[in-house]
Amino acid sequence: MLNKIKEIKKEMGDDLLILAHHYQNDQIVSVADYVGDSLKLAQMAEKNKTAKYIVFCGVHFMAETADILTEDWQKVLLPALTAGCPMANMADLDQAEKAWELLKAEFGDEETVPVTYINSKAEIKAFCGRHGGTTVTSGNAGKVLSWALSQKKRVLFLPDQNLGKNTAVDLGIPEEHMALYDQSTEKLTYACSKEDVKMVLWNGYCHVHHTIALSKVEEARKAHPNAKIIVHPECTHEVCKAVDGKGSTEFLINQVKNAPAGSEWVVGTEANLVLRLVETNPDKKVSILNTRSVCTNMNKTSVENLLETLEQIKENNFEKQITVDDNIAKDAVKSLNTMLSLS
Repeated sequence: MLNKIKEIKKEMGDDLLILAHHYQNDQIVSVADYVGDSLKLAQMAEKNKTAKYIVFCGVHFMAETADILTEDWQKVLLPALTAGCPMANMADLDQAEKAWELLKAEFGDEETVPVTYINSKAEIKAFCGRHGGTTVTSGNAGKVLSWALSQKKRVLFLPDQNLGKNTAVDLGIPEEHMALYDQSTEKLTYACSKEDVKMVLWNGYCHVHHTIALSKVEEARKAHPNAKIIVHPECTHEVCKAVDGKGSTEFLINQVKNAPAGSEWVVGTEANLVLRLVETNPDKKVSILNTRSVCTNMNKTSVENLLETLEQIKENNFEKQITVDDNIAKDAVKSLNTMLSLS
């Protein structure tokens, strides 16, 4: 099947672009034109002006983002249509609008700027675009959040509370100046005065990283006393405080890649990426922090459904095409363009 995919790629030439996220399996990565994190892939999609067909090996929100950033004549397709993102599903437009009204009533002003993690629905990106906000990735979180905090008094950060909190702490915002909004109960809680609230964190998370427990770090310290432990900032703040470094998937890759031979690393992120780090860095000792860090949705993309997608394209069958409504896209692109301009 891999040979057949390569044949079709050669046949279609520049008309076809295959993008794959780092969390995809090795077979998918081997036939991708570009492999990267969410920021890099968004940039690749935006810059490409030759491919008629962009096949996104990832999850639904990634394909939505690509569709928003590409030209009208370009088609974006997702091989595994059921590959969603549980965290993205933790925030929808109705919930965001209710939260927005609550914040205006609570603080008595309109001094909140919304910032959404790229791991979100297109309608949430559009919501942020309409209200002067932006999108963020783990690779540019510091820059983008700094910008947002310079615009207004406080930030509504959704849907990942962990990335929001970790980034805000890095920027010097005390934890006690952060509020938590629970979208299921529509309740806002904070311990400081209203005037001191700088961050309103949405009660969402990535199950792959959120479930990495502090005990795993403690176990790794005992088992690998000479190792550096690095994690993705979607991990909880207590985990991030206990390790030697945190950052995007590109950061994690470069930390290991550029480390001296013989060094030892324990990496806390999705298993496919860590296993690839083991394979591509044979001169170092690399192990995974939590063997249960598996994204089942990322693993829904297979050689079989990728080949099926390419064969359907050849037959002018676009049932796997992902399209974002124009009314949503026009506001979502504002949010994405602000992010890209800051990256």
